[in-house]
Amino acid sequence: MIILYFPKYVAILVLFVLRVVSSLDTFIAAVYEHAVILPDASPVPVSPEEALALMNRNLDLLEGAVTSASKQGAHIIVTPEDGIYGFNFTRESIYPYLEDIPDPQVNWIPCNNPDRFGHTPVQRRLSCLAKDNSIYIVANIGDKKSCNASDPQCPPDGRYQYNTDVVFDSKGKLVARYHKQNLFLNEDQFNAPKEPEVVTFNTTFGKFGIFTCFDILFHDPAVTLVRDSRVDTILFPTAWMNVLPHLSAIEFHSAWAMGMKVNFLASNLHYPLKKMTGSGIYAPDSPRAFHYDMKTEKGKLLLAQLDSHPQPTPVVNWTSYASGVKAHSMGNQEFTGIVFFDEFSFLELKGIGGNYTVCQRDLCCHLSYKMSEKRSDEVYALGAFDGLHTVEGSYYLQICILLKCKTTDLHTCGDSVETASTRFEMFSLSGTFGTQYVFPEVLLSEIQLAPGEFQVSSDGRLFSLKPISGPVLTVTLFGRLYEKDSAPNALSDLTTQALRVMFLVIMPIVYSLDW
Repeated sequence: MIILYFPKYVAILVLFVLRVVSSLDTFIAAVYEHAVILPDASPVPVSPEEALALMNRNLDLLEGAVTSASKQGAHIIVTPEDGIYGFNFTRESIYPYLEDIPDPQVNWIPCNNPDRFGHTPVQRRLSCLAKDNSIYIVANIGDKKSCNASDPQCPPDGRYQYNTDVVFDSKGKLVARYHKQNLFLNEDQFNAPKEPEVVTFNTTFGKFGIFTCFDILFHDPAVTLVRDSRVDTILFPTAWMNVLPHLSAIEFHSAWAMGMKVNFLASNLHYPLKKMTGSGIYAPDSPRAFHYDMKTEKGKLLLAQLDSHPQPTPVVNWTSYASGVKAHSMGNQEFTGIVFFDEFSFLELKGIGGNYTVCQRDLCCHLSYKMSEKRSDEVYALGAFDGLHTVEGSYYLQICILLKCKTTDLHTCGDSVETASTRFEMFSLSGTFGTQYVFPEVLLSEIQLAPGEFQVSSDGRLFSLKPISGPVLTVTLFGRLYEKDSAPNALSDLTTQALRVMFLVIMPIVYSLDW
């Protein structure tokens, strides 16, 4: 009897060995910051042939990046949101660029069977690129789905249009499709799905989740992917407009990776006229590669090695240290300043070193610091904000921030500034946060990160490990209270709409200026 059953046990052993061998401890990730070719600005729809011609021009550039990444050993490459057809569309003008993207459960390799779901030339080309280069490809395109009067939410034109991420595996198979949930202000050409989609897929180098651009500021699907689906790596196509001092791309995306303890692959468009730049490959402990370039019009390919399954790190109690700090009265020295339309409470840092506390509502921010020198031509301030942000979206924030003011005039504290000269020997920033979702940021002069130069302690302190290598622009703890996004004391709808109109009017003017 033993002889009869022996082959079965051998087969099980062989399968186990194969699974172990095929599982990778590390992988090579690639992201491509793409200098997108835009269509002519016109509300009149172009022909399908003209739309495909523009998309193929962008795909030609993406193909070069994919080929280069594959030759350098990359397992997966992420390309940007809007990277294939650009932006500034109406609902009607984007329609010629859309394809019907099926549910990945259909088990489809477009490269082998391109006509199975109608005319899908873009999906076919992406599939063939992945297959020919033996690499996973993440791309952003538009999906269209017909509907009728039986669906009470069906749009008047009889179709849903979605901002969509797709993933093709190294054999060209469609393995993931994600419809963007949180649309930005000017994305009227698209619909949001009725329910947030939590999209994951497994590979031999970890479990992946995907979402798009503005999604990162909200709980669903971003937090759900990490907390509930337990993904190892987030894929993040984006068309991110940098907003200083605390929402520049490389600054916030690297902080999200650290705060959520996941790998994060961010691919941004490269379009400096709209402040679109900043891509990176981020591990939970530190950035592995990043790129920020406002000076040229060239795309950039980044590659770096990541752990397939990032090691668990201690849980952070974000209020532990700060709640035990005794705040010293600063008299009437506090002042207010505007940071991205939000009113912060500030204190000026007047000495070369010291301990400061500033509070707003339930949040108190504590800072200990020492500068290399106290310059007379630069002013730094410690700020706190605890409230509902209601401009390009509605989301509740608690923020502690050390920042350089634009000039020595305190009224400029909170304005965008890209350069500094003051170096810090040390800093330690903490706050009495009412959330576990806090994202630690350190940004240096010329919009650079500081890999390996700071750390977060289990009691909630963001502190320097050594004298910082470059002049400091900001040190920030960016907290999100998702459960308060629909706070009852929110601004009126009329006020919110006015702020949003202001944002749409002011931001293009700001982006046309040379900061």
